[in-house]
Amino acid sequence: MERLLVLNGPNLNRLGKREPDIYGSETITDVVKRVETIASPFHVEVRNFQSNHEGELIDQLHSLDDSFIGVVFNPGAYTHTSIALRDAISSISIPVIEVHISNVHQRETFRHTSLLAPVCLGQVVGLGVRGYELAARALLEEKQKG
Repeated sequence: MERLLVLNGPNLNRLGKREPDIYGSETITDVVKRVETIASPFHVEVRNFQSNHEGELIDQLHSLDDSFIGVVFNPGAYTHTSIALRDAISSISIPVIEVHISNVHQRETFRHTSLLAPVCLGQVVGLGVRGYELAARALLEEKQKG
């Protein structure tokens, strides 16, 4: 069975509790359910992984096999700092779409630069948790095109 990975970086385990005025009240479990609803008609299984540790995120990317059609990745603050994650994304042939719940371009200046975006298929920012759904839909539609 084909699979899609929802990958979340640091502090996203606090989703639903952390700064709800910025990140909303939905949890990672809620987000994954949303993505599963979109993936189900495509007969694609959704896997979920979250870590506050950069190396574990890299290990997840490295462990993907050909059964994965893509990765919906919210790298959190590692977006702006991790050359290692950028290199990990570059080292795989599976497409990755970067997702951010908040509009990082309306926030602090240090959040305006993504080290990962140049090696990702695309980026979705500022649309809340719907961004995960949009990224998943884009990956599923790419798969369908063949």
